Amino acid sequence: MNAHDNSNRTIVEIHILETTAAGNLNRDDTGSPKTVEYGGVTRARVSSQAWKRPTREAFGELLDPRDLGVRTKRVVELLRGRILEQAPQSDGELATKVAESILSDGAGIKLAKPRAKKNAAGDAGDEMQQSGYLLFMGNRQYDRLADIAVEALSQDDPVKFVKSEKKRIKQIVADDRSIDVALFGRMVADSTDLNVDAAAQVAHAISVQAVDAESDFFTAVDDVKQDSDDESDAGAAMIGQIEFNAATYYRYANVDANRLNDTLGDAVVTAKAVAAFVHAFITSMPKGKINTFAQGTLPDLVVVNIRDTQAVNLVGAFQKPVEPDYVRHATEALVLREKEFDDSYGITPLNTWVVRVGDATEGAEGPNGLVERRSTLRQMLDGIETTVVRRLSGQSDQSTAQTGIQES
Repeated sequence: MNAHDNSNRTIVEIHILETTAAGNLNRDDTGSPKTVEYGGVTRARVSSQAWKRPTREAFGELLDPRDLGVRTKRVVELLRGRILEQAPQSDGELATKVAESILSDGAGIKLAKPRAKKNAAGDAGDEMQQSGYLLFMGNRQYDRLADIAVEALSQDDPVKFVKSEKKRIKQIVADDRSIDVALFGRMVADSTDLNVDAAAQVAHAISVQAVDAESDFFTAVDDVKQDSDDESDAGAAMIGQIEFNAATYYRYANVDANRLNDTLGDAVVTAKAVAAFVHAFITSMPKGKINTFAQGTLPDLVVVNIRDTQAVNLVGAFQKPVEPDYVRHATEALVLREKEFDDSYGITPLNTWVVRVGDATEGAEGPNGLVERRSTLRQMLDGIETTVVRRLSGQSDQSTAQTGIQES
């Protein structure tokens, strides 16, 4: 029996063990791979922001771009472009003025000229105004604001018309149902009624073992110089060094499907959004120094739970750093931690899926594991989508029992 009566809650957890290649996935201000002290030893660390970015970029291949947002300071430029797409015969300067009015007078977003770049040529005063922060807003919102702008351009006083439509403009921005905005949230300091609470949480990834950074000394050779007759110079035109590490990471994220549904307003769309987030988070990789290290990998182990109680980060399984064989011992520690939490706190998941590769992760399935049989990624995503839409729609969830392969 669960500790809390939260039968209507639907929280999706993602637990991942992933062994990366040597690389510098996420560096600090000195260029070194980020670290954290945990369990008395130094661990490799990748910040949540570093993994959110490639996750969000992956949405472009999984979802309709019209259902996604754009995060930028160059909001006037973007809206002006949409206006001129709809009304290409319009005067460019007037389109800029109307775009500024819609965003500033209508939506209440503070705009200002960008700082002049050092040694920049040209007149900085010609640059369009920008928001003072990265504004995350949906593509459909920009299109609807452009509709108003086109109406305004047909009036004798476009700016006066925009100001008269302030309530409608504000409502368009507030009604943002972009999937990535709903997942990651939006904070507008100038106009808090435009804020969107994030439905997803992403933890910093940390290594399950103690990790020390190493340094790679490198040279770059001048091709022409190398072929010269000067034997005293081998052709090295540049020398340098870069720090890197390699580790098995524990990665964790969760999605509150109920909160996401509150924003998106459609159970089917919400379920697809949850499945897309899970897919993107599992398969994404930070791109720091990727051309130097080609660190693209996929997880050794993925465990996805659906709970009706609360989200649970299982990082404590690795408070004591694991010893080689890292993946095997990390799998055993993760399975043990979840079972102990489920038994002690009465938070057994409603559904669990396991996707795994290699013999080292075999402890996650079978009679002593978390599921009877592993799933493929596709089977897991289909099962998540089916379960989430059923729960959000108030339908019976009995046919997707906790077996590992559900509704493939």
